[in-house]
Amino acid sequence: MYSALAAAILALHLLFILWVMFGVAVTRRRPVLRWLHLGSLVWGILIEILPWACPLTWAENWLETQAGIAPYQGGFLLHYLDALVYPDIPPGLLVGSGVAVCVVNLGIYAVRFHHRRRLADW
Repeated sequence: MYSALAAAILALHLLFILWVMFGVAVTRRRPVLRWLHLGSLVWGILIEILPWACPLTWAENWLETQAGIAPYQGGFLLHYLDALVYPDIPPGLLVGSGVAVCVVNLGIYAVRFHHRRRLADW
C-alpha cells in the first residue's frame, strides 16, 4: 500500500512540475488559475534555489521508507530527470534550467500585464 501511495505522490509531483512549466498556457482570462500559477512559480523558484525540502519529495521518501524501499537523496529533478533524461548533467545546470523556465513564465505574465495596462490607457 505504501508503495502505491509513493507512486501516486510521484505522479502528483510530476503533474505539479508540468503545471509550473506550462501553466501559463491555460491561465489567460482565468484569474484564479493565474494567481495559483504565479504562486506555483514562486514556490518552484524558491524550492530550487533555497535549501528547502519539497513536501512532495519528503512524502514520497517517507512512503518509500514505510514500504521498505530505500528513499532517494536530493531533489525530485535531480533524482528522476537526471537519471532518466539527462544522465550526468551538472546539478547546477539542472537547477538553473528549472529556474529559467519559471522566469520565462513570469516574463510572459509581465508582457500580458503590460499589454493589458496599455489597452486600459486607451
